[in-house]
Amino acid sequence: MDFTDEEIMARLVHKLYRRANWGESHTSFENLKKGFNQRDLGKKGLKQVNKIGEQMIKSGLLSSKQTKYGLEVSLEYSRKDELVKIMKKIFPEDEYV
Repeated sequence: MDFTDEEIMARLVHKLYRRANWGESHTSFENLKKGFNQRDLGKKGLKQVNKIGEQMIKSGLLSSKQTKYGLEVSLEYSRKDELVKIMKKIFPEDEYV
């Protein structure tokens, strides 16, 4: 079972949402890849997760902050409604406030 790009994006958003990484609360970009099983990602593997994460930064869904120890990311609070819609497609049972 290979994850689609949409499922990967929803999982990334859900992970940051659960950790409450909004605005100034950042986490390492490398942490986004943790929790994905290589089997579930198919041929492209973790490179696909990197690519989708970078696309999310470019589109403004994630804010980024360069530090001396690497790239940090968080959810963009001004796009909260859009981010919740992305999560609800894959995780409809969770409650999003």
